[in-house]
Amino acid sequence: MFVTLHGKTLRSVTAAACLAVMAAGPLRADVEFLNASGIMPDGVPFSEAVRVGNTYYLSGQVGVIPGKLALVSGGMENEARQTLENIGTVLARYGLGFDNVVKCTVMLADMSEWGAFNDIYRTYFTPPYPARSALGANGLALDARVEVECIAAADQSPAS
Repeated sequence: MFVTLHGKTLRSVTAAACLAVMAAGPLRADVEFLNASGIMPDGVPFSEAVRVGNTYYLSGQVGVIPGKLALVSGGMENEARQTLENIGTVLARYGLGFDNVVKCTVMLADMSEWGAFNDIYRTYFTPPYPARSALGANGLALDARVEVECIAAADQSPAS
């Protein structure tokens, strides 16, 4: 008897063996926790990104000065630019660019700044734009005006 399970062909397996493997649940996907861009200082309790196959889940970025837990000065526009620069740095570290981004979630401390944020966002992303959600948030990290998290898709999974 031949059975394909999780993309692998198994030979000479009994029905009981198949049921035992299936009951154990799916195999863990190829997951890698990434922290190499230098944007956030050591010791923060999260990964800057997590890779699952060819998909990269980037943690939310705020407009911090790379390597410090301090926001750039100059208000929302400067924070938005720095936030997107930080995202670009994380993407580049893993061989990706803004054109690999498929989804963004934008959190604004004040939704009245949505238009100003969009003006800056358009200088980093070009059509076709990634899918996006935007919401007003009360109390972003470090009292930031804007936070953006992204999901990016690589052309292929990195070689192991």
